[in-house]
Amino acid sequence: MENETKNLILILLVLALFTGMAVEIAEGSAAVGVVLFLVSVFLLTRIDFKDLGDSGILKKSKTYFVVGVFIVSADLVYNFKNGGELGTLDVMVVFFGFSLIGTQLQNPQINRISRFGAYISSIFVLLYLIFYTMFAFFNIDFLHKFDHYLILLPTVGILNMAGIPLEVIATETVRISGVEEMTVVIGGPCSGLYSMFLLIGIVFGYSKIEKMDNRKTLIMLGFCVLVAYISNLFRVVVLYLTAYMYGQEAMMLVHTHLGWIIFAVVAAFIMYLIELKK
Repeated sequence: MENETKNLILILLVLALFTGMAVEIAEGSAAVGVVLFLVSVFLLTRIDFKDLGDSGILKKSKTYFVVGVFIVSADLVYNFKNGGELGTLDVMVVFFGFSLIGTQLQNPQINRISRFGAYISSIFVLLYLIFYTMFAFFNIDFLHKFDHYLILLPTVGILNMAGIPLEVIATETVRISGVEEMTVVIGGPCSGLYSMFLLIGIVFGYSKIEKMDNRKTLIMLGFCVLVAYISNLFRVVVLYLTAYMYGQEAMMLVHTHLGWIIFAVVAAFIMYLIELKK
């Protein structure tokens, strides 16, 4: 029981750090994001997963090692030659490559952690490619509609009911007339999808490695989507309030750090409740 509690605490810390890493790299400080990423990987090595034996999806094969090296090298070389900075997708692709490499090492703990990392990163990359790449390729306007109808309108409506004047002037843009006149664009990472993808990956990986039944896995995934959505609505409301009361500079400070902290705390609480019923 003590070991399970330790594992749960570590899982929740990793959840918080991974979510923070994604948000910091996308919207805040890349250096802070890298630090959070390294700390989260270290904490992963402290989790005592069940013995996976040879039943995992990745069996011993030099092919996986070579593919992992190629993925890491290709992403880093591409970004270096194009003078670009590593974005959230790049970090997760590189993490996936290192995870493939780790699954082929002899150390059992590194092998298990790498399998968990492979689940997290592959789920994130898959969802990213579906919602951001494939939808764009087929001209499916999901993201703008999601931002407008499920993020912008509900949050503006909440504050309008509270007597705070916000005006929707575009699909993802709001005009705020508070201590200073400004426009705020709610889109991209502000949609909360990055955090949702990460949480789905962590929950899915945790359920597979801990060999949880499908029913509980679906419940946990449903919770993680709901929590990610509600916590992001709360975050956007706080951003509006900060901009209205204190101005743009204060809003940007809150924008950089508050979102992932709120999300991680709420998501950790939900996962704790689920673990109690295990």
